[in-house]
This record gives sequence, structure tokens and C-alpha cells, in this order.
Amino acid sequence: MRRYGKHTDEDDIRSRPNRKGNRPRTHIRPKHEDAAEGMVLTVDRGRLTCLVEDRVVTAMKARELGRKAAVVGDRVALVGDLSGTKDTLARIVRITERSSVLRRTADDDDPYERVVVANADQLAVVTALADPEPRPRLIDRCLVAAYDGGLEPLLVLTKSDLAPPDKLLELYGDLDIPYVVTSRAELESGEAVERVREQLDGRITAFVGHSGVGKTTLVNALVPLERRRTTGHVNAVTGRGRHTTTSALALPLAGAEGWVIDTPGVRSFGLAHVDPSRVIHAFPDLEPGTEGCPRACSHDEPDCALDDWVAEGHADPARLYSLRRLLASRERTDGD
Repeated sequence: MRRYGKHTDEDDIRSRPNRKGNRPRTHIRPKHEDAAEGMVLTVDRGRLTCLVEDRVVTAMKARELGRKAAVVGDRVALVGDLSGTKDTLARIVRITERSSVLRRTADDDDPYERVVVANADQLAVVTALADPEPRPRLIDRCLVAAYDGGLEPLLVLTKSDLAPPDKLLELYGDLDIPYVVTSRAELESGEAVERVREQLDGRITAFVGHSGVGKTTLVNALVPLERRRTTGHVNAVTGRGRHTTTSALALPLAGAEGWVIDTPGVRSFGLAHVDPSRVIHAFPDLEPGTEGCPRACSHDEPDCALDDWVAEGHADPARLYSLRRLLASRERTDGD
């Protein structure tokens, strides 16, 4: 083996020719200062549909982003062909820091968390009052995910013509969550749609709910067909549109400013990623009382300082019960 000393001549160094004829790779990445800003509307098998100004553009993620994934609601920077014409492809080169994230895991034992939606202002939890029966534990889990991710919750109760909402509303009364109650007749007349639209005006709202609660029916009423056709995905092979709730889809709200993000129906909502210390932020009347809690307090144990805080009259005992009920939902299955 040939060894080189400190004073080698460049001509003595063996150079391997580049047979491909391309430039050598570099660790210096382009800054893309002229990249256009856009919003991710939907993601389908590596292709992302983005809104750039008033154009819907198909894009793919740049290699330099590595394993970082863009999700619906992300604000991104794009380069390449931004015309939005057929068979063109842009490239996402940056993902802007997120203001909020809605995350979930497949179940409570799954360590892998999945970001469902980014940058949403609120989470509309849609549940039927009957047919199917309400699932309070699933609602609790959605609320925990909202509080943990920085979203404000909104309860949308459907099918009030089949059952009264009083019992369910009483269960969440101490959380001061805004709500809208709708019936089938009100949805058909448009009266209920207007009440929901008032809660969405000027905001980005993600909708969640399990199958059969009327979530997609409500979204369809909020977003006209022509707008869904503009932003919805069409399969390039079959030419058929995909069912919009098989993946998250952002749609512009009709009759007001704002966006509706329709998400697939959920059977469960895993919370393995949730830290109890973050959920307490949604309870500003209780949060100061945690200063005396032991390290890594679950807020539902004998040494928790919140018991004395409430006993001294600083907060309503019902609020502490609500907090502990939500945290306990992390330990129970959705069918409980």
C-alpha cells in the first residue's frame, strides 16, 4: 500500500474519475430565498396539493428536508413550476414552524406519534346524540389532544331530533367549551350550518369524529361542491376522485373567512405522546396550584398539591374533577 507523507505533490494523489459526468456532491444547501409561500391542502402518497396565492399546485418534498414530513395545514416554501397546470410538479424546500399540532397515536402503547393537522386554531369534535350513541371517553381524548397541541376545542352535537343534549352538555359544562347543537331538519334548512359557520369564521378548524356522526355531511354543507372539486384530489390513473375523508383535506369556508379541515373518521384516539404537564395549561385556574406538586406529578395522586389548592378555595372542585377525568382517559380504552 502506498503511503503519503506531509509534503505530497498533488500530481501524486490518485484521483478517481467521475464517470457520471455530474458535479461532486456538496453539504452546502441552497437557501431558496425566492421560494413562494403556500399552504398544504392534502397529502396523498408522496404528492402534496398546495395553495400558492390563488393556484392549486402539486408538489413533492425536497430531499434536503430528510425525514421531516409536511402535513395538511403546514405553511411551506415552494420552488419549481408553480403554474398549477396539469402534469407540473413543484418542490417543497422549507416547512415553517408550526403554531399548533393535532397529534395522535394508533393506541396508548404505540410510541410513534402522528401529526394529523398543523396550524389549526380549533378542533371541532363532532358527536351524535344518538345513532350512534355518544362516546364520552373518545370525546375526552380528543379534548386532551386539543389542549396538548394548542388548539381550542369546539363541541358540535348532531341529531338532537333523536335525543336531547342536556346530559352530555352537563358532563362538559365545567370546561367552558363552546358548543353547537344541530338537528337533521336544521341541517337541511341551513339554520344549523349558519350557527356552526359563526364559530368557524376567521379561523382554521379541524373536524374529528367517528363514522356515522354526520361530520362529512356537515363539512359538505359548509363547503360548496365547486370548492371541493377545486381542492380535492383526482387519481391520475383512474381519473376518479378519492373519498375526501380517507385523508385529511383543507377546504375554504363558504360565506365567511376561514378553513375547514376534514379528517378521516376515527375509531380510537391514542394519547401515548401526551405529557400531563402540558394538559394543565388548559386549566389556568388550576395551574398555579401545581407549584407545590412533586416532580412528574400525574395530578391524580396522594401528594398532588391541587387538592389543597382547591380546598383553600382557589378553584372550583368541579374543575379539578374535569381535569382528572380527562387525564384518566389516557389510561382507559375508547370503548369504556
